[in-house]
Formats: sequence, C-alpha cells, structure tokens
Amino acid sequence: MKTYVFHVELEPDEEGWRAFYPPLEEQGASTWGESQEAALQHIQEVLTMIVEERIEANEPVKEQENVTTPEGQLVSVTL
Repeated sequence: MKTYVFHVELEPDEEGWRAFYPPLEEQGASTWGESQEAALQHIQEVLTMIVEERIEANEPVKEQENVTTPEGQLVSVTL
C-alpha cells in the first residue's frame, strides 16, 4: 500500500464550495459540495479514482511536493 498526499484548494462558489487539485485538474480533479467537508470528501473520492486509473495505466501520479503554503487542505489517498 502507498499513501498519496494532495494539497487541494477550496474556494466558495454560488452553490457551496469548490475543491480542486490544480496539477490534475485537466484529468477531472475538481468537484464541489454544499459544505467544505462535503467538498473535501468528494475531491478525495475523485482523486482516488484518478490515482487508481493512473496506476492501472502504469502512469506516474502527480503529487505536489514540498507544500509550504498554509492555504488549502491536505487530502490523502491510500491504495
């Protein structure tokens, strides 16, 4: 098993909160929720699917390295 850690960003929008991981946003790492907690749960589910797909395709997983900014949230995926 390996744990992948992602520094996701949260921002309010008209319907609640948007959560996204910029390095994988083109692959669909963006979602929303009515609360911050719901948005974080949804982005963890999305990131899990993306990581699983990349592992199955034998592609590298883009984790953000050396996170020093206090903004955003850390989300982990263990597979």
